[in-house]
Amino acid sequence: MNPQLDELKTRLRDIASLHNAAALLNWDQLTGMPPGGAEARGFQQAVLARIATEKSVDPALGRLIDDLLPYAESLPPDSDDACLIRAAKRDFDKSQHVPPEFVARAYEQIARSYQAWAEARPNNDYAKVLPELERNLELSREYSAFFPGADHVADPLIDDADAGMKAADIQRVFAALRAELVPIVRAITSQPPADDACLKQHFPADAQLAFGKKVAAAIGYDFNRGRMDLSPHPFTTRFSIGDVRITTRVREDDLGDSLFSIIHEAGHAMYEQGVSTALEGLPLASGTSSGVHESQSRTWENLVGRSLPFWQHFYPDLKAAFPGLFDAVPLETFYRAINKVEPSLIRTDADEVTYNLHVMIRFDLELALLEGKLALRDLPEAWNERYRSDLGITPPDNRSGCMQDVHWFGGFVGGAFQGYTLGNILSAQFMEKALQAHPEIPDEMAAGKFSTLHGWLVENIYTHGRKFEPTELVRRVTGSDIQIAPYIRYLKNKYGAIYSL
Repeated sequence: MNPQLDELKTRLRDIASLHNAAALLNWDQLTGMPPGGAEARGFQQAVLARIATEKSVDPALGRLIDDLLPYAESLPPDSDDACLIRAAKRDFDKSQHVPPEFVARAYEQIARSYQAWAEARPNNDYAKVLPELERNLELSREYSAFFPGADHVADPLIDDADAGMKAADIQRVFAALRAELVPIVRAITSQPPADDACLKQHFPADAQLAFGKKVAAAIGYDFNRGRMDLSPHPFTTRFSIGDVRITTRVREDDLGDSLFSIIHEAGHAMYEQGVSTALEGLPLASGTSSGVHESQSRTWENLVGRSLPFWQHFYPDLKAAFPGLFDAVPLETFYRAINKVEPSLIRTDADEVTYNLHVMIRFDLELALLEGKLALRDLPEAWNERYRSDLGITPPDNRSGCMQDVHWFGGFVGGAFQGYTLGNILSAQFMEKALQAHPEIPDEMAAGKFSTLHGWLVENIYTHGRKFEPTELVRRVTGSDIQIAPYIRYLKNKYGAIYSL
């Protein structure tokens, strides 16, 4: 036993508990809090954030970590304790840059901004939320300024979500991916779009939620350690390894909106539920990065949930859940419908092939906002112009344009979107390795068995939590850095077959 290590773990668990309490308040705000509670909720979250930050920057914590660094060097480098001490050092050094007063002020502002967005978006009222968004942008720049050595104003924000990555890294990956994607998009969209009328019938909300829960449980989401609720924007949140919750939204005229959101969020939640219990309460007990996290949600949503083997098993259950609605719809037609490729306005509704273009638009716009090259009052026009040029469509209003995503309204401007495309890329890279190890996975999915894939992901990714930085984890799992080639192969193989390319 090492008394200093015990003290470190006690301090870190206290900090984590404060963050988890704040997360519970946030979950409540997003799922059930009455609008009148917004102002008080912002204050409550600000207080918890301030106390957690004060504990995180305590000089005594820094001295304790420094005293433990030689001990960490004496341990196996992959051990939980060695990884914990190194991660604590990285977190402490970064926290020194950000004053607790700023953290409290930011939490209070973001809670107020989210509520303004939740009220303004249904009414298409960009003017109402614009002042709050301007304050969020100011906070984002102020935060970045705490890290004067950054190459780009977005780098500190990106590093928070995807440690070790910079704006220039993302731009290089996106440029290479865009060059491969655009020809695929053009080849598919030059054909008549798939018929997805079967997805646009009337699907009662209760039946959608019941079927979604059945699917989530079947693929591995543990409802004994989770629950599902409704929210304007689907999300996953964790308070402990034993309490990881998901939300969805339901449209009774669109089967896919809720169903694939449930599978997506279950993928996030299964990652958090799969972290080793030895890490419970410590800063290692979470996913390692936004990109790796998204790789899991996109694996389950797309590589599994939109695959033919998946629906060879679940299609009879779907027919039973919605009597009469799919009797005249062959599986092949349904499969083409859920994989329809067509330029669309809403990112969360986008198909696999065009989805990343949505992300690139947002990434480019937020860089322009942070750099001061684009004013927020001009954001709707700039947004619409990018959709015209990149996807050939124009949003009819701001509700389906620049107000559709919660990220800039419920957080900082910057660092939130690149993880979605990094996750798409990594999902295929990880899946190639899983299939090399277990080529029987597709046949098992067709039989309704997902334990082999889930187990491989737990063993190779989930159990480690945040022990390894994302680039190291990717190398450990795949033997290389992030590569777009597996993702492009996946898209060409799947959609080449569907669209006879």
